[in-house]
Amino acid sequence: MTISVRRTAAVAAVAALSAALAACGGGAGTPEAGGQARLGASAAPSAPASASPSTAGAATPAPSPPGSASATPQAGAPGKAPTMAPGPGGLTPVFDRAKQQTDKTVALTFDADMTSDQGPRAAGGEHFDNPQLISTLRGLKVPATVFMTGRWAEEYPGQAKSIGTDPNFEIANHSYSHHAFKSPCYGLPTLDEAAARADVDRAFEAFHKAGAVNTVPYFRFPGGCYDDQALRAISTAKVTAVQWDVVSGDAFAKDPDAVAEQVLAGVKPGSVVVMHCTRSAAPVTEEAVRKIVPELRKRGYRFVKVSDLIGK
Repeated sequence: MTISVRRTAAVAAVAALSAALAACGGGAGTPEAGGQARLGASAAPSAPASASPSTAGAATPAPSPPGSASATPQAGAPGKAPTMAPGPGGLTPVFDRAKQQTDKTVALTFDADMTSDQGPRAAGGEHFDNPQLISTLRGLKVPATVFMTGRWAEEYPGQAKSIGTDPNFEIANHSYSHHAFKSPCYGLPTLDEAAARADVDRAFEAFHKAGAVNTVPYFRFPGGCYDDQALRAISTAKVTAVQWDVVSGDAFAKDPDAVAEQVLAGVKPGSVVVMHCTRSAAPVTEEAVRKIVPELRKRGYRFVKVSDLIGK
């Protein structure tokens, strides 16, 4: 009976994680109330009243890190990448596609997912990293934004530092724990408001400890799940929440051609594509990227980081 209960619990935990990772790249985390942060007028006087739904608020420089004497980013601290002005009532702004939608640019983003309780699985040989993917991006000279959890950075500090000191990449915040910031969210444990804010800080601290320098003040909600309460909880972090408009479907996919076809069918000028940098959960991503990149270049697209899109 005990073995049966444990097995059932383990299966349930894996199913919950699978659903959350799929949601992270499945678009199923579209907010109900959270859209107000995109639709409302910016609180900043310089923001245009006609801001589009996906880019409410003008891009503004991020504040200097506490104690920073210059514009040079300090290791692990949000740098001088452009951010969006707060939404109504000071809510964290949300970005999912570039306002300038005629320039054939596209941002490939990769979620480096690892939850706070997956250490034993990593110790047992499960690979939450994907160094071959990073190597391929370098070889193809593709800039990219990696949304990293703090727990991932702790598990793979050498890789976090390598990614975070390469000018071709930027590291954005995907929380420390990969727990939910709103409930329900695909079975993930839910953080309360104070814990949610602390979770963001703890991830930045993990990047700092790993020696990452190219960090940006962007945040992606685990599972893509958020609402106004979640946006309010992290508003003092002064980050821009980044979603996506193209779902790769790479989470737990086995066919790289299908992943590539889904991306190629969805990309438009200014798109943000969500993919994963986690071998165990997204084993065919690297192969799919090798198909996606040359085809999009053939179509006239140029690859950029999220900071380049927000800065337009």
